[in-house]
Formats: sequence, C-alpha cells, structure tokens
Amino acid sequence: MADAPDDVLAMPETRKRTLRSLARALAEGEIDVSAGADWGLARGRLLGVPGIGPWSVESIAMRALGDPDAFPETDLAVRRTLERIGPPADTWRPWRAYVTQHLWATSDHETNQLPVMEASA
Repeated sequence: MADAPDDVLAMPETRKRTLRSLARALAEGEIDVSAGADWGLARGRLLGVPGIGPWSVESIAMRALGDPDAFPETDLAVRRTLERIGPPADTWRPWRAYVTQHLWATSDHETNQLPVMEASA
C-alpha cells in the first residue's frame, strides 16, 4: 500500500497520503497493532500519523488491537444513540467496544438496511 500507484488508490489525495503513511509505519514496525501490542503505545503512535484522528484510532483499537473497551466517542451514530437512550458511556466499561458494535448494528443508518429483493417470477 505504501508504494501503490495513484491509479490503484481511488481516493482523495489527503487520504492517499494518510494510507501510505500508515502502511509505511506498519511495514517499518513503527506502529504495532498485532495481538499482544501495547494498546496505549499503539494509540499514541497512530495519532502521530497525519490524517489519523481519534475515531480512526479507536476503530483500529477495536478491530486490530482487540481492546474490548475501545470507544469511538466522536462517532455521530454512537453519540446520537447515547443522547437518546441516556446512560453515559462509562456505564459500559470495560466493554464499550461491544456496546459500540451493538449501537452501530441497531442504528437506522442505511448501511444496516438490507436491499429489497424482487420476487422471482
């Protein structure tokens, strides 16, 4: 990914730079997101990659690092749902990543809608 040609990466230039920087850092061992990696260290180094923000860091912590308490608090769907249902996110410590997955899966966002299937004749 770090050296992929521009035509392979069909995305805005800033996103290409971010992706390439992250790929380079991972390939060179500057950032470790493998099983057993230090979650705090990985988060700090990910935040050092231009274009990687808190939402991306927490998403990576959920999926790659396996941190069960990773929490993308800036996620719009998560914030809106928590505002609607009430309990503060700290209520679910140390399992906030699971709560996040549930909130995403049960939101009314279009990505959660199955396509309408036409009946075959």
